[in-house]
Amino acid sequence: MNAAVKPTDMFHVGIVVPDLETAMEQLSATLGMRWSQRMETEMPTRTSGGRERTVPMKVVYSMDDPHLELIEEVADTIWVCNPYSNLHHLGFYGGALTPTSDGLTATGCPLEISDWNPETGAPGAFAFHRTRLGVRIEVVDAAFREILPLLWVDHP
Repeated sequence: MNAAVKPTDMFHVGIVVPDLETAMEQLSATLGMRWSQRMETEMPTRTSGGRERTVPMKVVYSMDDPHLELIEEVADTIWVCNPYSNLHHLGFYGGALTPTSDGLTATGCPLEISDWNPETGAPGAFAFHRTRLGVRIEVVDAAFREILPLLWVDHP
């Protein structure tokens, strides 16, 4: 069986939180977590059903392995808290995004949402797939393997 992603390519666990600052403070106090610079952006997205939407995102990564990615909740998206667990996804580096994403779809793990570049008409950085168990897999284009670690350094 050829897997679309390898366990050794996993680099973070994403957790949706109601408030980014509060979650950072609590995890720092409880676990001694250190955080990278917070990112706020308007992310163009497209669902598997073709719905395009710009989503306001607030995200931060922990600086130490294993990396936690905290994502502030955004209503009416896949990034919402729930009453069970706010573990949102397992993040993997893939090869080129489109073939890796297509490979996950072929294994019965359908595309749920991806970032969307209106100029190229294709995803560029990430794609989320949902397994039959309900666990989301985020695939990040291999081009970001060198870029993302730059976030995990001390910022004033």
